[in-house]
Amino acid sequence: MPLRQISFVLGDAPPPRLDKALARDVPEQAALSRTRIGRLLACGSVQVNGATVQDPKARAQAGDEIVISVEEAQESHILPEDIPLDIIYEDSHLVVINKPAGMVVHPAPGSPSGTLVNALLAHCGADLSGVGGMKRPGIVHRIDKDTSGLLVVAKSDAAHHGLADQFEAHSVERYYQALVYGVPDGNDPRLRGMKGVSFEPGNIVKITTQLARHKTDRQRQAVLFQGGRHAVTRARTVERFGTPACLALMECWLETGRTHQIRVHMAHAGHALVGDPTYGGKRRLPAKALPEISAETVRSFPRQALHAAVLGFVHPVSGEDMRFEAPLPQDMLSLLDAARVALS
Repeated sequence: MPLRQISFVLGDAPPPRLDKALARDVPEQAALSRTRIGRLLACGSVQVNGATVQDPKARAQAGDEIVISVEEAQESHILPEDIPLDIIYEDSHLVVINKPAGMVVHPAPGSPSGTLVNALLAHCGADLSGVGGMKRPGIVHRIDKDTSGLLVVAKSDAAHHGLADQFEAHSVERYYQALVYGVPDGNDPRLRGMKGVSFEPGNIVKITTQLARHKTDRQRQAVLFQGGRHAVTRARTVERFGTPACLALMECWLETGRTHQIRVHMAHAGHALVGDPTYGGKRRLPAKALPEISAETVRSFPRQALHAAVLGFVHPVSGEDMRFEAPLPQDMLSLLDAARVALS
């Protein structure tokens, strides 16, 4: 694969560690984050004064001559497809999409085409830079196929690294709306005694666990309290439905961002999402809590009732605070309207 070489000289008073010094002085147009520089060091792609150096902790000195070899971006094997997109915002570095339910973000064995990446390759065309060595959109986070709502995609290396760093630092603002069975309540002794569940002022439920792939079903995530990856979800009740209340519209926000996190955590708390085929189980509505026509609408909802409603981050190039909102899609609006129908 062709290589391009980035050459520069370390300036005065560099940080003592080589990786930090490189991250400080590498030309801005190279769009190399400290994380990427660390990987390049590890694979022997960095020379200091003509000698290959792989230790990120090697001592850096002013005047060191640096050459970093980076693979040139190659054309992606993924084919562009002319698929309509709901674009909320776009500039030369990134694009914010309101993804419909049913669209997969990235091609996979079960979904080789018709994905968001296929659509973005057609939409962006020659505007795409070499994200990670390949001319493709930079996917820095995902939402499930049957979850609707907002996600940001990088168009340039600079945006890709900057956004990835923010997601890794858990500094991105992400709010979701979900319709769940039951109504989480801080006065519920069942919830009060549940491991990993606590309450904060304002009746905000906080769920703190570890998450990892299920031992026997690799398509599922499982709640753990040892091992796995740390995961924290908060949620508050926005609206209650039924007499007695049997459903709740929840606003959920993520401190971390793990696969299926909201779906797994709400199910762990006993408040699985309506329509969730993986974690919803066979949850039933209380008899006569809703009119039968409303109950049937809830029972037959064809996807998890989850929408990524708010996305906020710092623009990775301009430094501007960015915040976007996407209204609930029509299927969830119709679901809520059905749940609001009062018993006669």
